[in-house]
Amino acid sequence: MTPKLSLEYIIRHPKKPSENPPLLLLLHGYGSNEQDLFSFASELPDELLIISARAPMSLGLGSYSWYTIHFDATNGKFSDIDEAKIARDKIAKFIDEITETYNVNKNKIFLLGFSQGTILSYSVAMNYPEKINYIVALSGYINKELLPSKLNKNNYKNLDFYISHGSVDQVIPVDWAKQAPEFLNKLEIKNSYQEYGVGHGVVPQNFYDFKKWIEERL
Repeated sequence: MTPKLSLEYIIRHPKKPSENPPLLLLLHGYGSNEQDLFSFASELPDELLIISARAPMSLGLGSYSWYTIHFDATNGKFSDIDEAKIARDKIAKFIDEITETYNVNKNKIFLLGFSQGTILSYSVAMNYPEKINYIVALSGYINKELLPSKLNKNNYKNLDFYISHGSVDQVIPVDWAKQAPEFLNKLEIKNSYQEYGVGHGVVPQNFYDFKKWIEERL
């Protein structure tokens, strides 16, 4: 029986048993659910404990969000920042719960987000850098309203980002994603940025590239 934690989740245990497995936590996008990114799980390294979390806010019919997006806002999409901060802190707490429950290797914690899940992955990493090491940021951007008011580069030496985006993304403009490497470079945070000729999604080459990136860090 799967232990109950503060967020609903599904799990793939490591195929190679380990006392302290590396963790890969998956955070889906707006309107999706925990099954979405979990479709990658069978193809990812055997060493990983893979957990896919379900966002807490139901939109109905198996659809969930981490926070509200007001699509009718006058300035385009408007994120509910208060809700996003609550979601960010819930994810940080969830990481602690997983680490304790499954005896995770605290030096090998990977966070992989897509879209809204990526926005929160950036925010968790910048607010709780001691909790994670590696971030795979797919089709998202850094929302500076979700970052600490003061950023000290000495706090982020352990972080390493893989960032990718579709060059014709119709949901989150690629120009928003391109700002992330510039921002991280100023803080001397390790990062890699890739673009693919796709819209708001992940093509096979993108998957193979971030899989290789993960493998190199195991």
